[in-house]
Amino acid sequence: MASVSYRSLAADILEKVGGEENIMGATHCATRLRLKLRDESKADTAAVENLPGVLTVMQAGGQYQVVIGNEVPTVFAELGKISRFGKDDTNEEAPAQGNLFNRFIDVVSSIFSPILWPLAGAGLFKAFLSMATTFGWVDATNQTYVILSAAADALFYFLPLFLAITAARRFKTNQFTSMAIAGTLVYPSIVALGTAGEPVAFAGIPLVMMNYTSSVIPIIVAVWLQGYLERFLLKVLPAAIRNFMTPLLSIVLMVPLTLLTVGPLTTFASQGISGGITAIFTFAPWLAGAIMGGLWQVFVLFGLHWGFVPIMANELATGGQSLLMAPLVPAVLAQAAAMLAVALRSRSAKRREVAAPAALSGFLAGVTEPGIYGVNLPLKKPFYFGIAAGAIGGAVAAIGGSASNAFVFPSLLSLPAFASVGSFALLLTGTGLAVAIAFTLTFLFGPREQADAAAIPSVNDPVPAPDAEPSVGQTAGVTARNIQVLAPVSGAAVALSDVPDRVFSSGAMGAGMGIIPEDGKIYAPVSGIIQAAMKTGHAYGIKSDDGVEVLVHIGIDTVQMKGEGFESAVIRGQRVEAGDLLATIDRGKIEAAGYDSTTIMVVTNTKELTAVLPSAEGRLAHGVPALDVEL
Repeated sequence: MASVSYRSLAADILEKVGGEENIMGATHCATRLRLKLRDESKADTAAVENLPGVLTVMQAGGQYQVVIGNEVPTVFAELGKISRFGKDDTNEEAPAQGNLFNRFIDVVSSIFSPILWPLAGAGLFKAFLSMATTFGWVDATNQTYVILSAAADALFYFLPLFLAITAARRFKTNQFTSMAIAGTLVYPSIVALGTAGEPVAFAGIPLVMMNYTSSVIPIIVAVWLQGYLERFLLKVLPAAIRNFMTPLLSIVLMVPLTLLTVGPLTTFASQGISGGITAIFTFAPWLAGAIMGGLWQVFVLFGLHWGFVPIMANELATGGQSLLMAPLVPAVLAQAAAMLAVALRSRSAKRREVAAPAALSGFLAGVTEPGIYGVNLPLKKPFYFGIAAGAIGGAVAAIGGSASNAFVFPSLLSLPAFASVGSFALLLTGTGLAVAIAFTLTFLFGPREQADAAAIPSVNDPVPAPDAEPSVGQTAGVTARNIQVLAPVSGAAVALSDVPDRVFSSGAMGAGMGIIPEDGKIYAPVSGIIQAAMKTGHAYGIKSDDGVEVLVHIGIDTVQMKGEGFESAVIRGQRVEAGDLLATIDRGKIEAAGYDSTTIMVVTNTKELTAVLPSAEGRLAHGVPALDVEL
């Protein structure tokens, strides 16, 4: 399909189905453009099937289904450029599950996921640079340090710009418009307005400014709202002006809206919280220390910590010490200790690779963002354990009257700043307690997670076919020029020709097989990159390290369930190893809704390969070789 013009294909499909006026709705799944036509008799089906890039056409379930294959998202996007369609709810992120807080964590974690490695690297860079200045290896006043400090801190300072990109992908909106909104929040003159201390107004409306650098929630909320605004504008604006007026109006409306709402809400909340905690220090220092130690990372998460900065700075300017800063040491190091426990306890090599350097940067430099967003918050329990431990340690530190005589990031390397005020011994005791409690609770009771490769089957698992080598959990094996694609689910193998879906059974999508699942766990059949992960959770496209493109399609026509009964475990762009969990399904719900749960696995680039042949039959355990691919 490399020679196919997808823009032309979209235009030709639009014309041959009767034009835009004949389409009531449009969406797509992993392989098909799904159109709801007003009058199917107006569609020239033969002409559509003959278009370059179209595999076949199916008319079922009240839908006119144009089967395109892996490039259907591209065709759908092109359709959106020439019609009012092309933006729908079928995005490639898994729907958030659970209560409101869990959904919030899932959203934030998925938005941070693509930048975790740069965050971890930058955090470690900051830790080593902080250590170098502490021990006098680098002079903090020379130009070399300035350059290195900028390189280490840039990602954190301009974090809203990075989050704008990942949030735009999550909420399916224009990422460059999102970056323009984020860029405004951290624009030098806007930052200056927030630090000048003078009244600020927009069109006569008073603005309550905050510092948006390094912030998280403001840009995520802004991009979320931008998505709704963009979809509305794309529907109502005439085609002649839609392409440039949509981003223009989005920027013009979203920037003032964000500054007028998010800034004041965050600022008033942080000022109220910081003022209250400062007052508590006068009559119950232990309680104030417990609140600061326990909730500091929560304040940081919501951007509320900025309200404490002026108070801390004023404390240092007027009295030469800051009581508010002492409980932050146990708070930060407790979260770092939880990260260290995850690094030692988790069975997931990928999680350990994030947790170990994140713990180091947390301990040495007080930089916890990589570990919070990549480890503790997604796993929940380590985050909660860190909060509890920080509260206990913060209370002990506050009882001793510990305070800092300089504005520092709380970390092991900054401990000397706390040595001359109050009881340094109690600060060390509180910090040690926080570290010990967070580490112990996480190590003993934190989630172990699944190994990156599938576990060895139990005695209750189906027995592999006699002629298939048991290799559960292995990555796709290479024998000469042969690649083994593993069974994604345990169950009975079905010949592809017997799958009750004409598109797959005809081989139009490529060679492969079906499996009637016996449980609700679907695993990656190869190691590679997730190229498609439908929001509905029913289909996943993976490109293996060897260039084999595998589609795992769960059930027949299950896109109609709109994600009900499906829980995705991966997102597009994520790397997986063979045997990693792709999704969990509720087979009972699928069958109760009247759909066939047969899971289909096809190699969609079969025509580019020498051969794709089934290598097993009968009852299979997930992870055994199922297809033999000759490159």
